[in-house]
Amino acid sequence: MKTIGKTILAAGLAWAGAAHAVFEPGEKIVVLNSGDGSISIVDPVSRQEEKRVPVGKEPHHLMATPDSKELIVANAASNDLVFLDPRTGDILRRVPGISDPYQIAYSPDRKWFVSASNRLDRVDIYHAGTFELAKRLALAKVPSHIAFSADSKLAFVTLQESNEIVAIDLDSQEVLWKMATGKQPAGIWMTPDDRHLLVGITGESHLEIYDWRARKMVKRILTGLGAHNFVAKGDGRHVFLSNRMANTISMVDQQTLEVKETFSVPGGPDCMEVTKDGKQLWTTARWVRMLTVVDLETKKVLHRIPVGKSPHGLYFQSHAPRQ
Repeated sequence: MKTIGKTILAAGLAWAGAAHAVFEPGEKIVVLNSGDGSISIVDPVSRQEEKRVPVGKEPHHLMATPDSKELIVANAASNDLVFLDPRTGDILRRVPGISDPYQIAYSPDRKWFVSASNRLDRVDIYHAGTFELAKRLALAKVPSHIAFSADSKLAFVTLQESNEIVAIDLDSQEVLWKMATGKQPAGIWMTPDDRHLLVGITGESHLEIYDWRARKMVKRILTGLGAHNFVAKGDGRHVFLSNRMANTISMVDQQTLEVKETFSVPGGPDCMEVTKDGKQLWTTARWVRMLTVVDLETKKVLHRIPVGKSPHGLYFQSHAPRQ
């Protein structure tokens, strides 16, 4: 028993040392609990939820402001944005009157703030500096996720229940074109070379790759049932895709457009973050109220941290580069 106790203590000390090396002192992890309208503030060293704070109705996605000074939480059913301290998760301010913000994104030139209104079947384009509404575009069913061309000319949005991708010209703020996809397209990702769009087909088991300039699909790659959302590994080449129903995560090579490996992560993996040293992947486990930590060398689950109901988006400041 003493040997077991020493082993557990040594493992705990090793984790604490690693966490201190990756995360800044006092830094916290923010998890959005979309099912109970709260955020969980998690300490990465102790691997514990420190507190759970009401934030609004149906917080699904979040992102840092372009200057990284604030973290924006989009409350879809409360019709507002809540701004947090990105390091601690403390609430700083609230911007009301943002209609049904499910997924949110800034254009690369920081001129536009785009909101996909999942419930209301439209995309809203706001002036990024003031959050003044510039244009409201009625679309087909369930706008979901957003990506941009590198020059900020186009925004691409998946339409989850009409099985399409739509391209929006941000200069004219009109729909430029639509393309049919597989069943329930969700996550959408632009490759670093600005050549291809990757689309997670949540209603099926694959990733679709589009040459968006030619407006055609060039490849379909099997990943796992419920192919859903993306995060960059941070090496400029690979991106992770969560397969929510298969309980797996796939790593995709953005140059060869191939799946390099797929590993098991139970509980319905959804949104993800990668630590700045590239050694750990953290993901919300949507079905089991957990935040899961994966060792990217062994592809094994290291820890599971209880959080709130239906955890969705997550963020920590010491993340890997976004490409």
